[in-house]
Amino acid sequence: MPELPRRIWSDDDWKRIQLGYAARGMDEKWNVFTEGEVVFLHRSWTGRGTFAATFAPVEGGGWRIDSAVVERDAERYRGTDDAYDCAMLELVISAIVLGEPATDLRTKLVELTHREPGSDAPAGLIQHSALGLRSDS
Repeated sequence: MPELPRRIWSDDDWKRIQLGYAARGMDEKWNVFTEGEVVFLHRSWTGRGTFAATFAPVEGGGWRIDSAVVERDAERYRGTDDAYDCAMLELVISAIVLGEPATDLRTKLVELTHREPGSDAPAGLIQHSALGLRSDS
């Protein structure tokens, strides 16, 4: 991915990210798991991998995404917008894995979606379709 989230996650966040997230219902869209320092984000219904993000420690503490890949096979993932993919990667980790409100990222996702011709769906529909829900742990 040419565009990566700039966020630095705390060491505690990284420990939680390493635990991953498993969808528990039909309205949950993501399964997330970690192998070593690579975090894999798969769609829950199909099991298809969409993102793989390699995390690296930051001098002074915390973790950041050092590199990432996104699925580009149009039959598996329709995304082609680097900014959208960057926002979605960070949003799944923040909102789904960590359970944060991630209001700014949600707004950005909707704005990026509305850039597409003919895409004027309501914000709630866009968020639910792309992100889904998160069950409380």
